[in-house]
Amino acid sequence: MTNMNAAVFTGPGRIVLGRKPVPHAGPGEAIVKITMTTICGTDIHILKGEYPVADGLTVGHEPVGTIAELGAGVTGYTIGQRVVAGAISPCGQCFSCLDGHQAQCGGHAIGGWRFGNTIDGCQAEYVRVPFAMANLAPIPDGLTDEQVLMCPDILSTGFGGAESGGIRIGDTVAVFAQGPIGLCATAGARLRGASRIIAIDKVPERLAMARRLGADHVVDYSERDPVEEIMRLTDGLGADVAIEALGTQQTFESCLRCLRPGGTLSSLGVYSGKLTMPVDAFSAGLGDHRIVTTLCPGGKERMRRLMNIVASGRLDLQPLVTHRFPLEQIEAAYELFANGRDGVLKVAIVP
Repeated sequence: MTNMNAAVFTGPGRIVLGRKPVPHAGPGEAIVKITMTTICGTDIHILKGEYPVADGLTVGHEPVGTIAELGAGVTGYTIGQRVVAGAISPCGQCFSCLDGHQAQCGGHAIGGWRFGNTIDGCQAEYVRVPFAMANLAPIPDGLTDEQVLMCPDILSTGFGGAESGGIRIGDTVAVFAQGPIGLCATAGARLRGASRIIAIDKVPERLAMARRLGADHVVDYSERDPVEEIMRLTDGLGADVAIEALGTQQTFESCLRCLRPGGTLSSLGVYSGKLTMPVDAFSAGLGDHRIVTTLCPGGKERMRRLMNIVASGRLDLQPLVTHRFPLEQIEAAYELFANGRDGVLKVAIVP
């Protein structure tokens, strides 16, 4: 095979099925034959022109597949081996990586996000994986593609929000927005030891899934003011940690307003436009609040740990896959996902 199908960004509002040459592995690289991938909310930001990428780029950053080719210097792997690679593909050697900030690889903000951002992504039949020995994680025997599909991005990101928030045993945690990322943050808060988790959304199916993944209370923000409800549930104290998983001014501000003094706002959203800080909710900067941001932790060790959680039976995210499409129907998959139709949570894309 010399050419392959790929989902290609051709300008704002257009991601189309195109044909591209099959990539080949250079030194330190690997080629993975994609067996399953998915569409992320960040891909929708790209589709809408809210996040800039080059015209002609193959999109997608959640690869599950088998090794098809190994470049010079890549050892410890075999052709045909089942692997995942994280959405963030750090080099493992630069200052940022060695300083513990792999997502900011190369010393540039979000420099570790390469697939579908600065290099061709994985909504294609094949993808080239840079720094393969730092990023290819073997899939444990007995786990299916669907079981590990969420590991490269939304599971790592959602858990990352819970980890960055410093959730402690017995904490009250509010998670604003129960899309796939928010649902994983809810699950992560439960695994971190939160004793009371409050999930906020307005979509009944998402609120039901939040309960399934560990939420103790759900708040439909179209019916009740979520800040008032959180304050009521906490006897006026507020949440220890609030996780923002949507990326809007309103959800960011609501997170800040529901925090107790000394609480932490853990931000996972991708924001566009101007984000402003309400001075009263921020206690004029004197409330001992902490605001942290997280870009999906990547690398093979992160993927190994996440797959161990799945293999242990402590978390099953397969119910998040509500729709399945062949790669040839990628445009229909984007139309469904971008418009949130038919109760969609995540779609599985199979070349």
